[in-house]
Amino acid sequence: MATARHVLKRILMVLAGYLVAVLVGLIAIVAIYAVLSSLPDAPGYFDLMGVSPIAALVVPPLGMFIYFLTIVLTGVQTLVFALIAECFSLRGFWLHMLFGGAAAVGGFALIWPSALEDMASERWADIGIIAAAGLVAGLVYWLIAGRDAGFRRPLSAR
Repeated sequence: MATARHVLKRILMVLAGYLVAVLVGLIAIVAIYAVLSSLPDAPGYFDLMGVSPIAALVVPPLGMFIYFLTIVLTGVQTLVFALIAECFSLRGFWLHMLFGGAAAVGGFALIWPSALEDMASERWADIGIIAAAGLVAGLVYWLIAGRDAGFRRPLSAR
């Protein structure tokens, strides 16, 4: 009974960590675009990406759509990474950050499959920004659920 409770607790922690990490990752994308738009010779659409959250705040269904779309696009690869981390009790923050970056870039590739074929510098900048936001999301996931990863119950009796 205690083992089943521990596994259920881990599943809920993974779900909560994922949902919060997606939200923080979206905020990180906006923050990165906002900072980069102030650099000289920044592409013009960086300005648009920096102020786009205002539209999501003014029209809440748009914000919920973006959040839901991000969950759909990154859900499968994140589930695979979470299962790997839980089954092997992988608790390194750097590994969770790497998983987060890979999941974010994978989601970006799903929504824009031709981005890698476009050799424009803006596409590479977008991929780098998405990966950086995924690293931040992976760190947040680690803080919530990754530090205690592992379906196996700890040895100490609680």
